[in-house]
Amino acid sequence: MDTATLAYRPADTTTPLLEQTVGDVLCAAAAAAPDRVAVLEVGPGGRRALTYAELLAGGEQVARALLARFRPGEHVAVWAGNGLEWVLLEYGAGLAGLVLVTVNPAYQAAELEYVLRTSHSVGLFHMAQFRGNPMTATVESVRPSLADLREVVSFADWAEFVACDTDLPLPAVTPGDDVQIQYTSGTTGFPKGVLLHHRGLVNNAHLSMARMAVTAGDVLVWPMPLFHTAGCGLGVLGAAGVGATLVLLAQFDPGLQLALIESERATHSGGVPTMLIAMLDHPEFAARDLSSLRVVCTGGAPVPAELAREWERRLGVPFSIMFGTTECSPIISFTRLDDPPEIRTGTLGTPMPHTEVMIADVVGGQPVPVGTVGELCARGYLVMHGYFDDPAATAAVLDADGWYHTGDLASMDADGCLRVEGRLKDMIIRGGENIYPREIEDVLFRHPAVAEVAVVGRPDATWGETVAAFVRRAADTTEADLHAHCRAHLAAYKTPTTWVFVDTFPLTASGKVRKNVLRESLG
Repeated sequence: MDTATLAYRPADTTTPLLEQTVGDVLCAAAAAAPDRVAVLEVGPGGRRALTYAELLAGGEQVARALLARFRPGEHVAVWAGNGLEWVLLEYGAGLAGLVLVTVNPAYQAAELEYVLRTSHSVGLFHMAQFRGNPMTATVESVRPSLADLREVVSFADWAEFVACDTDLPLPAVTPGDDVQIQYTSGTTGFPKGVLLHHRGLVNNAHLSMARMAVTAGDVLVWPMPLFHTAGCGLGVLGAAGVGATLVLLAQFDPGLQLALIESERATHSGGVPTMLIAMLDHPEFAARDLSSLRVVCTGGAPVPAELAREWERRLGVPFSIMFGTTECSPIISFTRLDDPPEIRTGTLGTPMPHTEVMIADVVGGQPVPVGTVGELCARGYLVMHGYFDDPAATAAVLDADGWYHTGDLASMDADGCLRVEGRLKDMIIRGGENIYPREIEDVLFRHPAVAEVAVVGRPDATWGETVAAFVRRAADTTEADLHAHCRAHLAAYKTPTTWVFVDTFPLTASGKVRKNVLRESLG
């Protein structure tokens, strides 16, 4: 394939892949630095920490307690916010050869029932409550309808669960075995269960830490939820893979994250763009000593270039942008710390090692020319085994040649740098012209009165669709002012004709704006 003129990059296989399981990662970390703090949890209940030796001992005890109740290969779910028990359960399930089903703690009864039923979970571990969500009562209400669910354990009874007196041997687990089912955000219908394997999660986390230059003894202050790949994958497995300390926020709070960066002398931190905006806007940002930071990273949603530049300007450290999907364990591309500023803050970087990427024509599926917008596709070790128990949905995104079709519109330059233009389903077609919301959002974000923005298509009898912009203001501004700003930088047909000023945006649990909700609000 002609990589000089086509938007395609073969996999860089210079660095060998690790042939490790989740349990192998923990064993290696405990052998290398048994007394180093592995995980520090900070939240309303105070501070709790485990060294790597304690984490391994605890993980093995959890694995044996699990094996007293479940068989290797069975599915057990965890419905909880961030905490040490969640991490111990992740490692325990991995060591026991079980598949961990991660459940969003914000889910309500119908959503919980759907995940447990479609994942065929035979066990459930849960908090008593999370942010006012009455989990115990909810579990009791849905349990009668779940024929597969044999065991339910509240984290309130965790000590009793792990006190199981057994010396059961741990099973042989291989890197290709299934390890987790993570449900997609579900912004466009029912979520799908992404079936991930040890090799994908372990290597993706390890390679991502290398792009961020995380090494032994470093400290990551990590606000990402553990039910998300950025939490239990990049955070938990990434930190352990290099022997770093992971500082977990029980739940995101911008003031707490800033305080922990200062108190724990964090070397690396970040979050989704909405989190980073909240930290920049926090009154304590300027007062905190953030000088220990070497890298700030983000991903999970479109990253405005102005946001990246503002973090670099205020802290004097490189800002690193990652791009991925749950189906790819999750990271596909990542900027490098030594990239030029315009690449580091304005692109998604280049493909990760062992990751083959092409920008495909949305109709024919063949690579498009460099610089042309098409669908971003990835292939390699990182791709999921499929959507659990859903062959039709799997076939819709995984083609016969092994390419995963992300549904993201993107372009690739001659150096292999990627730029995402939006979701394929979010592309606006006005009078036959393709309009990419990301371009308009970037322009609007450069206006000093715009704090956040999301652009969607609005049905129109004449044009098919027109452009609508939802704006959260940082200062007073008007439709006329924003219209004039857009016209100074965009063609007339790309300039929004509908303006909606909002105080907040509807978000998924991973911080992505729910554009389907915005579209529906337009009527």
